[in-house]
Amino acid sequence: MHIVLIPCTTHPTTLPLKPNSKLQIKISPIMSSSSSSSSSSPSNLPLKPIPGDYGMPLFGAIKDRYDYFYNQGRDNFFKIRMEKYQSTVFRTNMPPGALIAPNPKVIALLDAESFPILFDTTKVAKRDVLDGTYMPSTAYTGGYRMCAYLDPSEPNHATLKRYFASLLASKHNQFIPLFQSSLSDLFPKLEEQISKDGKADFNSLSDDMSFNFVFELFCGQSPSKTTLGSKGPSLVTLWLFPQLAPQITFGLPKFLMFAEDFLLHTFSYPAFLVKPAYQKLYDAVYESAGSALDLAEGNFGISREETCHNLLFLAGFNAFGGMKLLFPALIKWVASGGENLHRQLRNEIRTVVKESEGTITFSALDKMTLTKSVVFEALRIEPPVPYQYGKAKEDIVVHSHDATFEIKKGEMIFGNQNFVGKDPKVFENPEEFVGNRFVGEGEKLLKYVYWSNGRQADDHPTAENKQCAGKDIVVLMSRLMLVEFFLRYDTFTVDSGTVLLGSSVTFKTLTKAS
Repeated sequence: MHIVLIPCTTHPTTLPLKPNSKLQIKISPIMSSSSSSSSSSPSNLPLKPIPGDYGMPLFGAIKDRYDYFYNQGRDNFFKIRMEKYQSTVFRTNMPPGALIAPNPKVIALLDAESFPILFDTTKVAKRDVLDGTYMPSTAYTGGYRMCAYLDPSEPNHATLKRYFASLLASKHNQFIPLFQSSLSDLFPKLEEQISKDGKADFNSLSDDMSFNFVFELFCGQSPSKTTLGSKGPSLVTLWLFPQLAPQITFGLPKFLMFAEDFLLHTFSYPAFLVKPAYQKLYDAVYESAGSALDLAEGNFGISREETCHNLLFLAGFNAFGGMKLLFPALIKWVASGGENLHRQLRNEIRTVVKESEGTITFSALDKMTLTKSVVFEALRIEPPVPYQYGKAKEDIVVHSHDATFEIKKGEMIFGNQNFVGKDPKVFENPEEFVGNRFVGEGEKLLKYVYWSNGRQADDHPTAENKQCAGKDIVVLMSRLMLVEFFLRYDTFTVDSGTVLLGSSVTFKTLTKAS
C-alpha cells in the first residue's frame, strides 16, 4: 500500500521548503532515483541465484499468508527468511493471494542497496501496484483508475500529477495557519479527555483533526458546514476498509484465525457495500471544491467528474489515510525518547520561536535542527507506507551489500522499508530511536531514508516518477505538530500498541508548559 500523505500515495509534486521563502511546488524533468550501482553489477560482488521458492501452486501462497498474518507475524515472516537464506534478497509469496491476487509471487528486497531500484521507473513498472499484488475494483472510485495506480508512462499520469502540483501550489499560504488552527482544536480535547478519564485516545482525536484539515485545505470550508457534519472520518474509514482488508489482521485469538482469514483475505468485497458512504463523500467534495474543479477543467482539460473522484482519493485515501498512520507513530516514538528528549525539543523550539518574535515561519522551522532530525528518525523507523512494489520492465541486475542478483522481465519486485530503514550496514543501532541521528554529519544519512518512495535527500517528485507529491508537506506538518505541542507542554507519557496497519497511542500524562 502507498499512501500520499498530502499525500504520500497519490504521488503528485515537489514541495521544497526553504528559509525565508514561500512553500513552492515544481515539476522537474525526469531523474532516475536509483544509483547506477543499483542497476549494474559491481565487479567485486558475486552474481548469485535468488534464493527462496514459492512452494506448491496455491498451497504455497496460502502457507505463506498464514505465516505472515498468524504463525510468524509481519516482521518475523521476513526475519526468518533472511536468516534461512542468509540473504536480504529472496523469493516469497505476499498476501493475499488466492482469489484476490492471482499471482502472489515476489522478489523481496530488504536492504538499502537493492531497494532503490524500485524508484527507477525506466526499469520498473508501477501500473496498478499501489496495494501490492492486487488492485481493488475501480467501482470504489467511480469507475476511474486513480493517479496513484497509473504508471508514469500513461499519459493521464502526467496530466493529473501536474494538476495536483498546481492545486497544492495554490494552497501554499494556507498550510501553516490552517494546520495550526486544526491543532488548536486538537490539544484542548486531549486535555479534556485526560482530565475526565485519566487517559486520552490520541488516534481518534488525530483522525478528526486530520480529516477537518484535509477537507478544508482542498475544499475551502470546514466539513462541519457540509452535509458530512462530523461523520467524515468514519465515512472514509468505512470506504477504505474493504479496499485494504486483504492487508490487515485484527489480532484475534488464534482459534479465530481461519474465520478471519476467510473473511478478510480470501475474496474481494463488492464496492456496492460502501457506495452510500462514498457517494456522501463525493457529493460533499463536488459541492465544496468548486475552485479546485474549475482549475482542473479550465487549465488541464480534466472533466469535473474525474477530477472529483481523484480529489476524493487524494484527500481520503492518500492524505487522511496517511495521517492516520503518520501522527500516532510520530507521537509514539517521541514519547519513547523520554524527558531528556522532551527537554531538548522544547528548549530548541521555544528559543527559536522567541527569536522569531513568537511567529512560526519556514525560516524558523529550518533552524530547528533537532526537531527536523526527530521527524526524519520517526519516518525512518516507522514509515507510514512501508511497502513498495514494481514489475520489472526488462531483465535487470540489482545488488545487495553482499551479492548481485538477476531479476527477469515481468517479475514482481517488493521492498519493505521496515527493514531497509533499519539496515545495520547503514545505520548504527538501527532498532533504536535516536532523536539526533540526522543532526550535523548525520544529515548525510538522509539519502538512505526512503519513506517518500524516493530518497529524502536529493530526489524530488516529478510528473515522471512516483515519489510522494506531498513529501515536504508531510515533513512540514510533522514538525509543526511537534512545535505546537512543545510550546504548550513540557513532557508526556503514553501507552502504545498496534492497530490494523499502524500504531495506537493512548496519552496517560500531559504536563503543561511551566
